[in-house]
Amino acid sequence: MAVVRAAEAFLVDVAVERVRQDAVQAFQRQETIFVELATDDGATGLGYSYTIGTGGSSVLALLNDHLLPRLIGVDSRRIEWIWRDLFSSTRATMVGAITSLALAAVDTALWDLRCRRQSEPLWRVAGGYQPHVPMYDTEGGWLQLSTDDLVTGAKAAADAGWQGVKVKVGKPSAVEDLERLQAVREAVGPRFALMVDANQSMTCAEAIRRAELFAPLHLGWLEEPLPADDVEGHARLARATGIPIAVGESLYSVAQFREYLQRGAASVVQVDVARVGGITPWLKVAHLAEAFGVDVCPHFLMELHVSLAAAVPNGRFVEHIPQLRAITTRDLSVVDGQAVAPDEPGLGIAWDRNAMDDRRVA
Repeated sequence: MAVVRAAEAFLVDVAVERVRQDAVQAFQRQETIFVELATDDGATGLGYSYTIGTGGSSVLALLNDHLLPRLIGVDSRRIEWIWRDLFSSTRATMVGAITSLALAAVDTALWDLRCRRQSEPLWRVAGGYQPHVPMYDTEGGWLQLSTDDLVTGAKAAADAGWQGVKVKVGKPSAVEDLERLQAVREAVGPRFALMVDANQSMTCAEAIRRAELFAPLHLGWLEEPLPADDVEGHARLARATGIPIAVGESLYSVAQFREYLQRGAASVVQVDVARVGGITPWLKVAHLAEAFGVDVCPHFLMELHVSLAAAVPNGRFVEHIPQLRAITTRDLSVVDGQAVAPDEPGLGIAWDRNAMDDRRVA
């Protein structure tokens, strides 16, 4: 059998590896919410989600008070049914970040169980399209970095064989943004992928203005230029510029992605497995995007997203932001600019349980 007999949630704080500043916020620490499940046949699965500094205790409370008790006695193989049951039990708080993050911690634990039981890696169980995915770097592109730092980071990524970099924009002056991007483009050449991320900091009018300024740089995409709930604004922007518009890290349901795609408001989907509620809805978004001819370039969580992006035909990029090295025993493997999907059974993340215990806060 595979009936859940025990379910535990706990919170681990992981400090950021470097200062990270964008146009609207600073990433100070990662609150990492774990869920561990054990079944009556002795199998275990460990899943997780995260916040960037606030709300972790609220996610933990939702898990302990409402979600985990519903798992006891349930067949862990019925992942779709479990996800829907938990979703329905929290309908009064959906769609929203806290509930999606809690669902994701459970769902990733269930997928870890499934893969371990099948003795297969996640990337094959979830689809098995390709064993590796191109990598681009964000860690060298934060807004507080100088132009010289941006150039140094971009050249290092290019020299390492990576296929692109992303630079944060949203300086008070559009000209300053442009000058920084021009310096990076000049350093890496016209064929190297250069993306930009505005972190929801602009109005539609300002985004159209800056997109026109940025157009000669042949950008890979303009990411989250407007607030995530402004679908019409993104659609207007997409009609006004030839730069692909990327959204997704701040969307929390499959239906929200459907609306963006139906409106032609997104040319790149950046679905985040934690924020959308787990692997189960992540795959639905990826296949929905494929039906619209749109690539998936997931946000953050490279250690998990490498396997998901490898699983689907439209997985285009994995984003390099290292954040789990303090609580894992192995780095993500990158060969010739390609992030390699782990091949061992489960999610493929080599957790360091001692380091996790040292940083456990609840």
